[in-house]
Amino acid sequence: MFNTILVVCVGNICRSPTAEYLLKQRFNALGKNINVQSAGLGALVGKPAAPSAVELAAKHGIDLSPHIARQLTAEMIHEHDLILVMEENHIKGCESITPAARGKTHLLGRWNNGIEIPDPYRKGDHAYQLAFELIEESARQWVGKVFS
Repeated sequence: MFNTILVVCVGNICRSPTAEYLLKQRFNALGKNINVQSAGLGALVGKPAAPSAVELAAKHGIDLSPHIARQLTAEMIHEHDLILVMEENHIKGCESITPAARGKTHLLGRWNNGIEIPDPYRKGDHAYQLAFELIEESARQWVGKVFS
């Protein structure tokens, strides 16, 4: 069983916070006490979630306003049972920080046909909408397959 999940992208202001807060919402609805956090491989440390991500998440009942971007560290990897990433190269990035990432780092889209979730940063509303939809479906798949 996974008690702690870390969601990772690059900047930690769009995809990973969206997935973090969406997973928290899903687990809370199921009465599951699972700690979900997020971080970035090249985080914009100290920055809030991107305004477009905040706005889109709010339309789906998710409040990203508490989010502050954090840089991924080896300690974070060691502390979490499961690490979910947006792209294949993020797996390698996590493993390059510490070998402890091996075996517990997976694509968020693993159960959603192994999809990668493209970075919407500075690409407009359509890109944010697509990323949100892929994150939402991928999170639903993880919750259904692993946590139900």
